[in-house]
Order: sequence, then structure tokens, then C-alpha cells
Amino acid sequence: MTASPDWSDPAGAGAAACIDDWDDAYANRANIADAGAVIAGWERDAPAFRARLIAAGRARLDLPYGDGARERWDLFLPEGVPHGLAVFIHGGYWMTFDKSTWSHLADGPLARGWAVAMPGYPLAPKASVAQITRSIVRFLASAAQTVAGPIALAGHSAGGHLATRMLCRDVALAGGAAERIARTVSISGVHDLRPLLRTQMNETLKLTPDGAREESPALLEPRAGVRLIAWVGGDERPEFIRQSALIANMWTGLGAATRSAVAPGRHHFDVIAGLQDPRGALTEALLGGL
Repeated sequence: MTASPDWSDPAGAGAAACIDDWDDAYANRANIADAGAVIAGWERDAPAFRARLIAAGRARLDLPYGDGARERWDLFLPEGVPHGLAVFIHGGYWMTFDKSTWSHLADGPLARGWAVAMPGYPLAPKASVAQITRSIVRFLASAAQTVAGPIALAGHSAGGHLATRMLCRDVALAGGAAERIARTVSISGVHDLRPLLRTQMNETLKLTPDGAREESPALLEPRAGVRLIAWVGGDERPEFIRQSALIANMWTGLGAATRSAVAPGRHHFDVIAGLQDPRGALTEALLGGL
């Protein structure tokens, strides 16, 4: 079982008084010594997991939810009738990775009797962040029609942003999906996109000041009744700790049921590993145990 998180409010914890290198502030791979080994582990474990679920007849891959080549999602089914639908939206700064890299993270919720959906989505620069948000809206409508019951929504990094966007008042979710979202866990999410305007990655993202504001959950209002946990690793870049504290702070002030959690000893790439553990703190948080 993974270590229990520190549930204290880390507002401003570890953040520098002034940031003069915004690229470094958001550079994860360059600041994680074992990043290559962790990524290699994903590339090993994800296809092995899919093969096991395919052999058991419990995987439905590349289900379409839109017309785009990347608008496909994977569904992994538990034994028996699902208790509900857990969703994991991958990260990669809206620019990299694919749904197939993370399949093994379904292990924890599956063992708890939940179906697990993992969407792909179009990437920048072919798609803007706003267009990616709309893709996830379409995905949720498709997934909600496929699996009944409550929805537990999680996303990592850029995926944490996308998961949190689904809770904002300006997002209209079809088919009653909004009412079915029982809770959301934004793992190392980016909730204010304005700092990215100062990074080199914006040459690909092509965010404008107005676009960054319009896609920043921390600057938007949550729907009534949403429940959000902002989860972050204790060994992450200070900006990710600040971003998690920010959304918890802002949305608590807007009436949302919001908590923040710092997972000790976890960095940006291994903070999601807890989803593989059925009784791990992260799985518990997602499915309602915390």
C-alpha cells in the first residue's frame, strides 16, 4: 500500500518568491533523475496489462467518440457488473503521449469492481487546448452512455487540467454525465495556464493571454455540488505544488467541496503509480475511500 498523503493545505509550499526561468519551473523530465526508467516501466507494463485484459475478454479498445484520428478511448471491464466508471485522462502538456501508455493504471479501480475508461485526444499544435477540452467533453458523453453508475474522474498533469475543466460551469456535459461525476482527482494538474505563456512550449501550444484565461479552471467557476481533490507529489517542481494549492484555495472560496493532498516522496512521474494499488491512498481518494 502506498504511503498516506499529507492532507494539509500546502498553499505556497516550496514556491520561490520570484521565478526567472519558467521553462525550468515546468520541466519535469529534466529534473527527475529516474525519469527514463519510469517511462520505460510504463512502456513495459501498459501493453502487458492490455494483453492480459484482452485474453480475459475484458478490454474494448479504440472506441470512437469523434471524427478525429485520436478521438478514441479504451474501456477495461471488471469481473461482474461494474460499480461505476473510473476515468483516467493522460498528461503530456497537451502535446505528447497516447492513451495506450497508461493502461496498467486501471489495475487498482478494476480490482475494486469499477470499469475504467482511458481517452485519447488530439494534440497541439494540431489542436488548441480549447479544442482538446471539447474532445474530452465528447468522450465523456460517449463513455457515460456505455457504462452506468457514478463516474470517478481523474487526470494527470495536463490531464488533471482537462479533468478539472469538466467541472466548470462553462462546460456542458451531455447525457446527465455532470450529475454522475461523484468526485474528481486532479493529479499534479495545471490549473492556471497563464504561466505557460512564458515558456518555450507555448510555441507549440499557441496559447494567447485570452485563451489561457478562458481555459484556466482556477479562474473559472465550478458547478454546484462538485467534489475535487487536488493531489500532488511532495517531491514535484514547486510550481506543481503551487498549482494544486491554488485550485483548492480558489474553488473552496467558490463553494466547492475541495481538498488538497501532498503525497510524500512522490515526483511528477511516479505520483500516479498509486492507481495500480486497489487499496492505495490514490485509488481510495478516487473511488471515495478518503
